[in-house]
Amino acid sequence: MGDPVVSVKVVPRSSINQIVGFEGDILKVKVKSAPVDGLANRDLILLLSKCLKVARERIEIISGHRSRLKKIRFHSIKEDDLFLLFNR
Repeated sequence: MGDPVVSVKVVPRSSINQIVGFEGDILKVKVKSAPVDGLANRDLILLLSKCLKVARERIEIISGHRSRLKKIRFHSIKEDDLFLLFNR
């Protein structure tokens, strides 16, 4: 079946780091940092790993490194578990 891949829309320069929720099939996430030198990507990975209680190494940006719209692969996480955690 493979590791789940989720489309994520990142909103940089927000007042808080938070997972907003799904808009259709795209997960919206706000991060405080600016999209400079990979800081927003770093904060995105840190936030996702903290919320999911998994190691940062299990979360990988596979496309959109310089875009607000990204594809994120979650290694060794079941898709059902992933969506349950995001929809709390």
